[in-house]
Amino acid sequence: MPKSKRAKQISLTRTKSKGMESKQGLVREVRECCDNYASIFVFNVENMRNSKLKEVRTEWRHSRFFFGKNKIMAIALGRTPEEEYKENLHHISQKLKGNVGLLFTNQSKDHVVDWFDKYSEMDYARSGFTATMTVDLDAGPLEEFTHSMEPQLRQLGLPTSLKKGIVTLLEDYHVCSDGDTLTPEQAKLLKLLGYPMAEFRIQLEYLWSSGQTVELQSKTM
Repeated sequence: MPKSKRAKQISLTRTKSKGMESKQGLVREVRECCDNYASIFVFNVENMRNSKLKEVRTEWRHSRFFFGKNKIMAIALGRTPEEEYKENLHHISQKLKGNVGLLFTNQSKDHVVDWFDKYSEMDYARSGFTATMTVDLDAGPLEEFTHSMEPQLRQLGLPTSLKKGIVTLLEDYHVCSDGDTLTPEQAKLLKLLGYPMAEFRIQLEYLWSSGQTVELQSKTM
């Protein structure tokens, strides 16, 4: 009678983390999810925001997300056919590279793909992001800002002054052009002005279910 793959003890000494206990705990959690959920999705995050991912976790509290510590997750699933916890899970382990994570769920494939295809949240761009629009400001009052904000705006490059206690732009100002790589100052200005450009999305890349691994053709881009 062949030995169960679940009985295999896998060494964690080749991975780096804060402690052996936390590594072993993560391995146990991942394997418990393999037993409790029918499907595993490998997902990639575009424009990562911890707060947005937390919101998705809350929305999908019937399922389980793992993000980060790819090497430990790969060990839990098994990196080779000999080590894999369940049939063909080593194919999923090989996909755990870069900014990716795992979603364990009992929801149907169609429901999961449809939900993530439709889901996106806008947020403010950070330094180094490529601007998605051109932003120009006309000279005149900037009444959305309090008088105490004027020094900060001036420090960020806006030609402003206070006129009768109102922040005023002294001349037309070009903030950025579509396609620009944003500087820290531009990113801060766009946030203050209320121009979100970064789209937070979760792209589903691969699915494991019933021992089979498939690449998803419809990706959330």
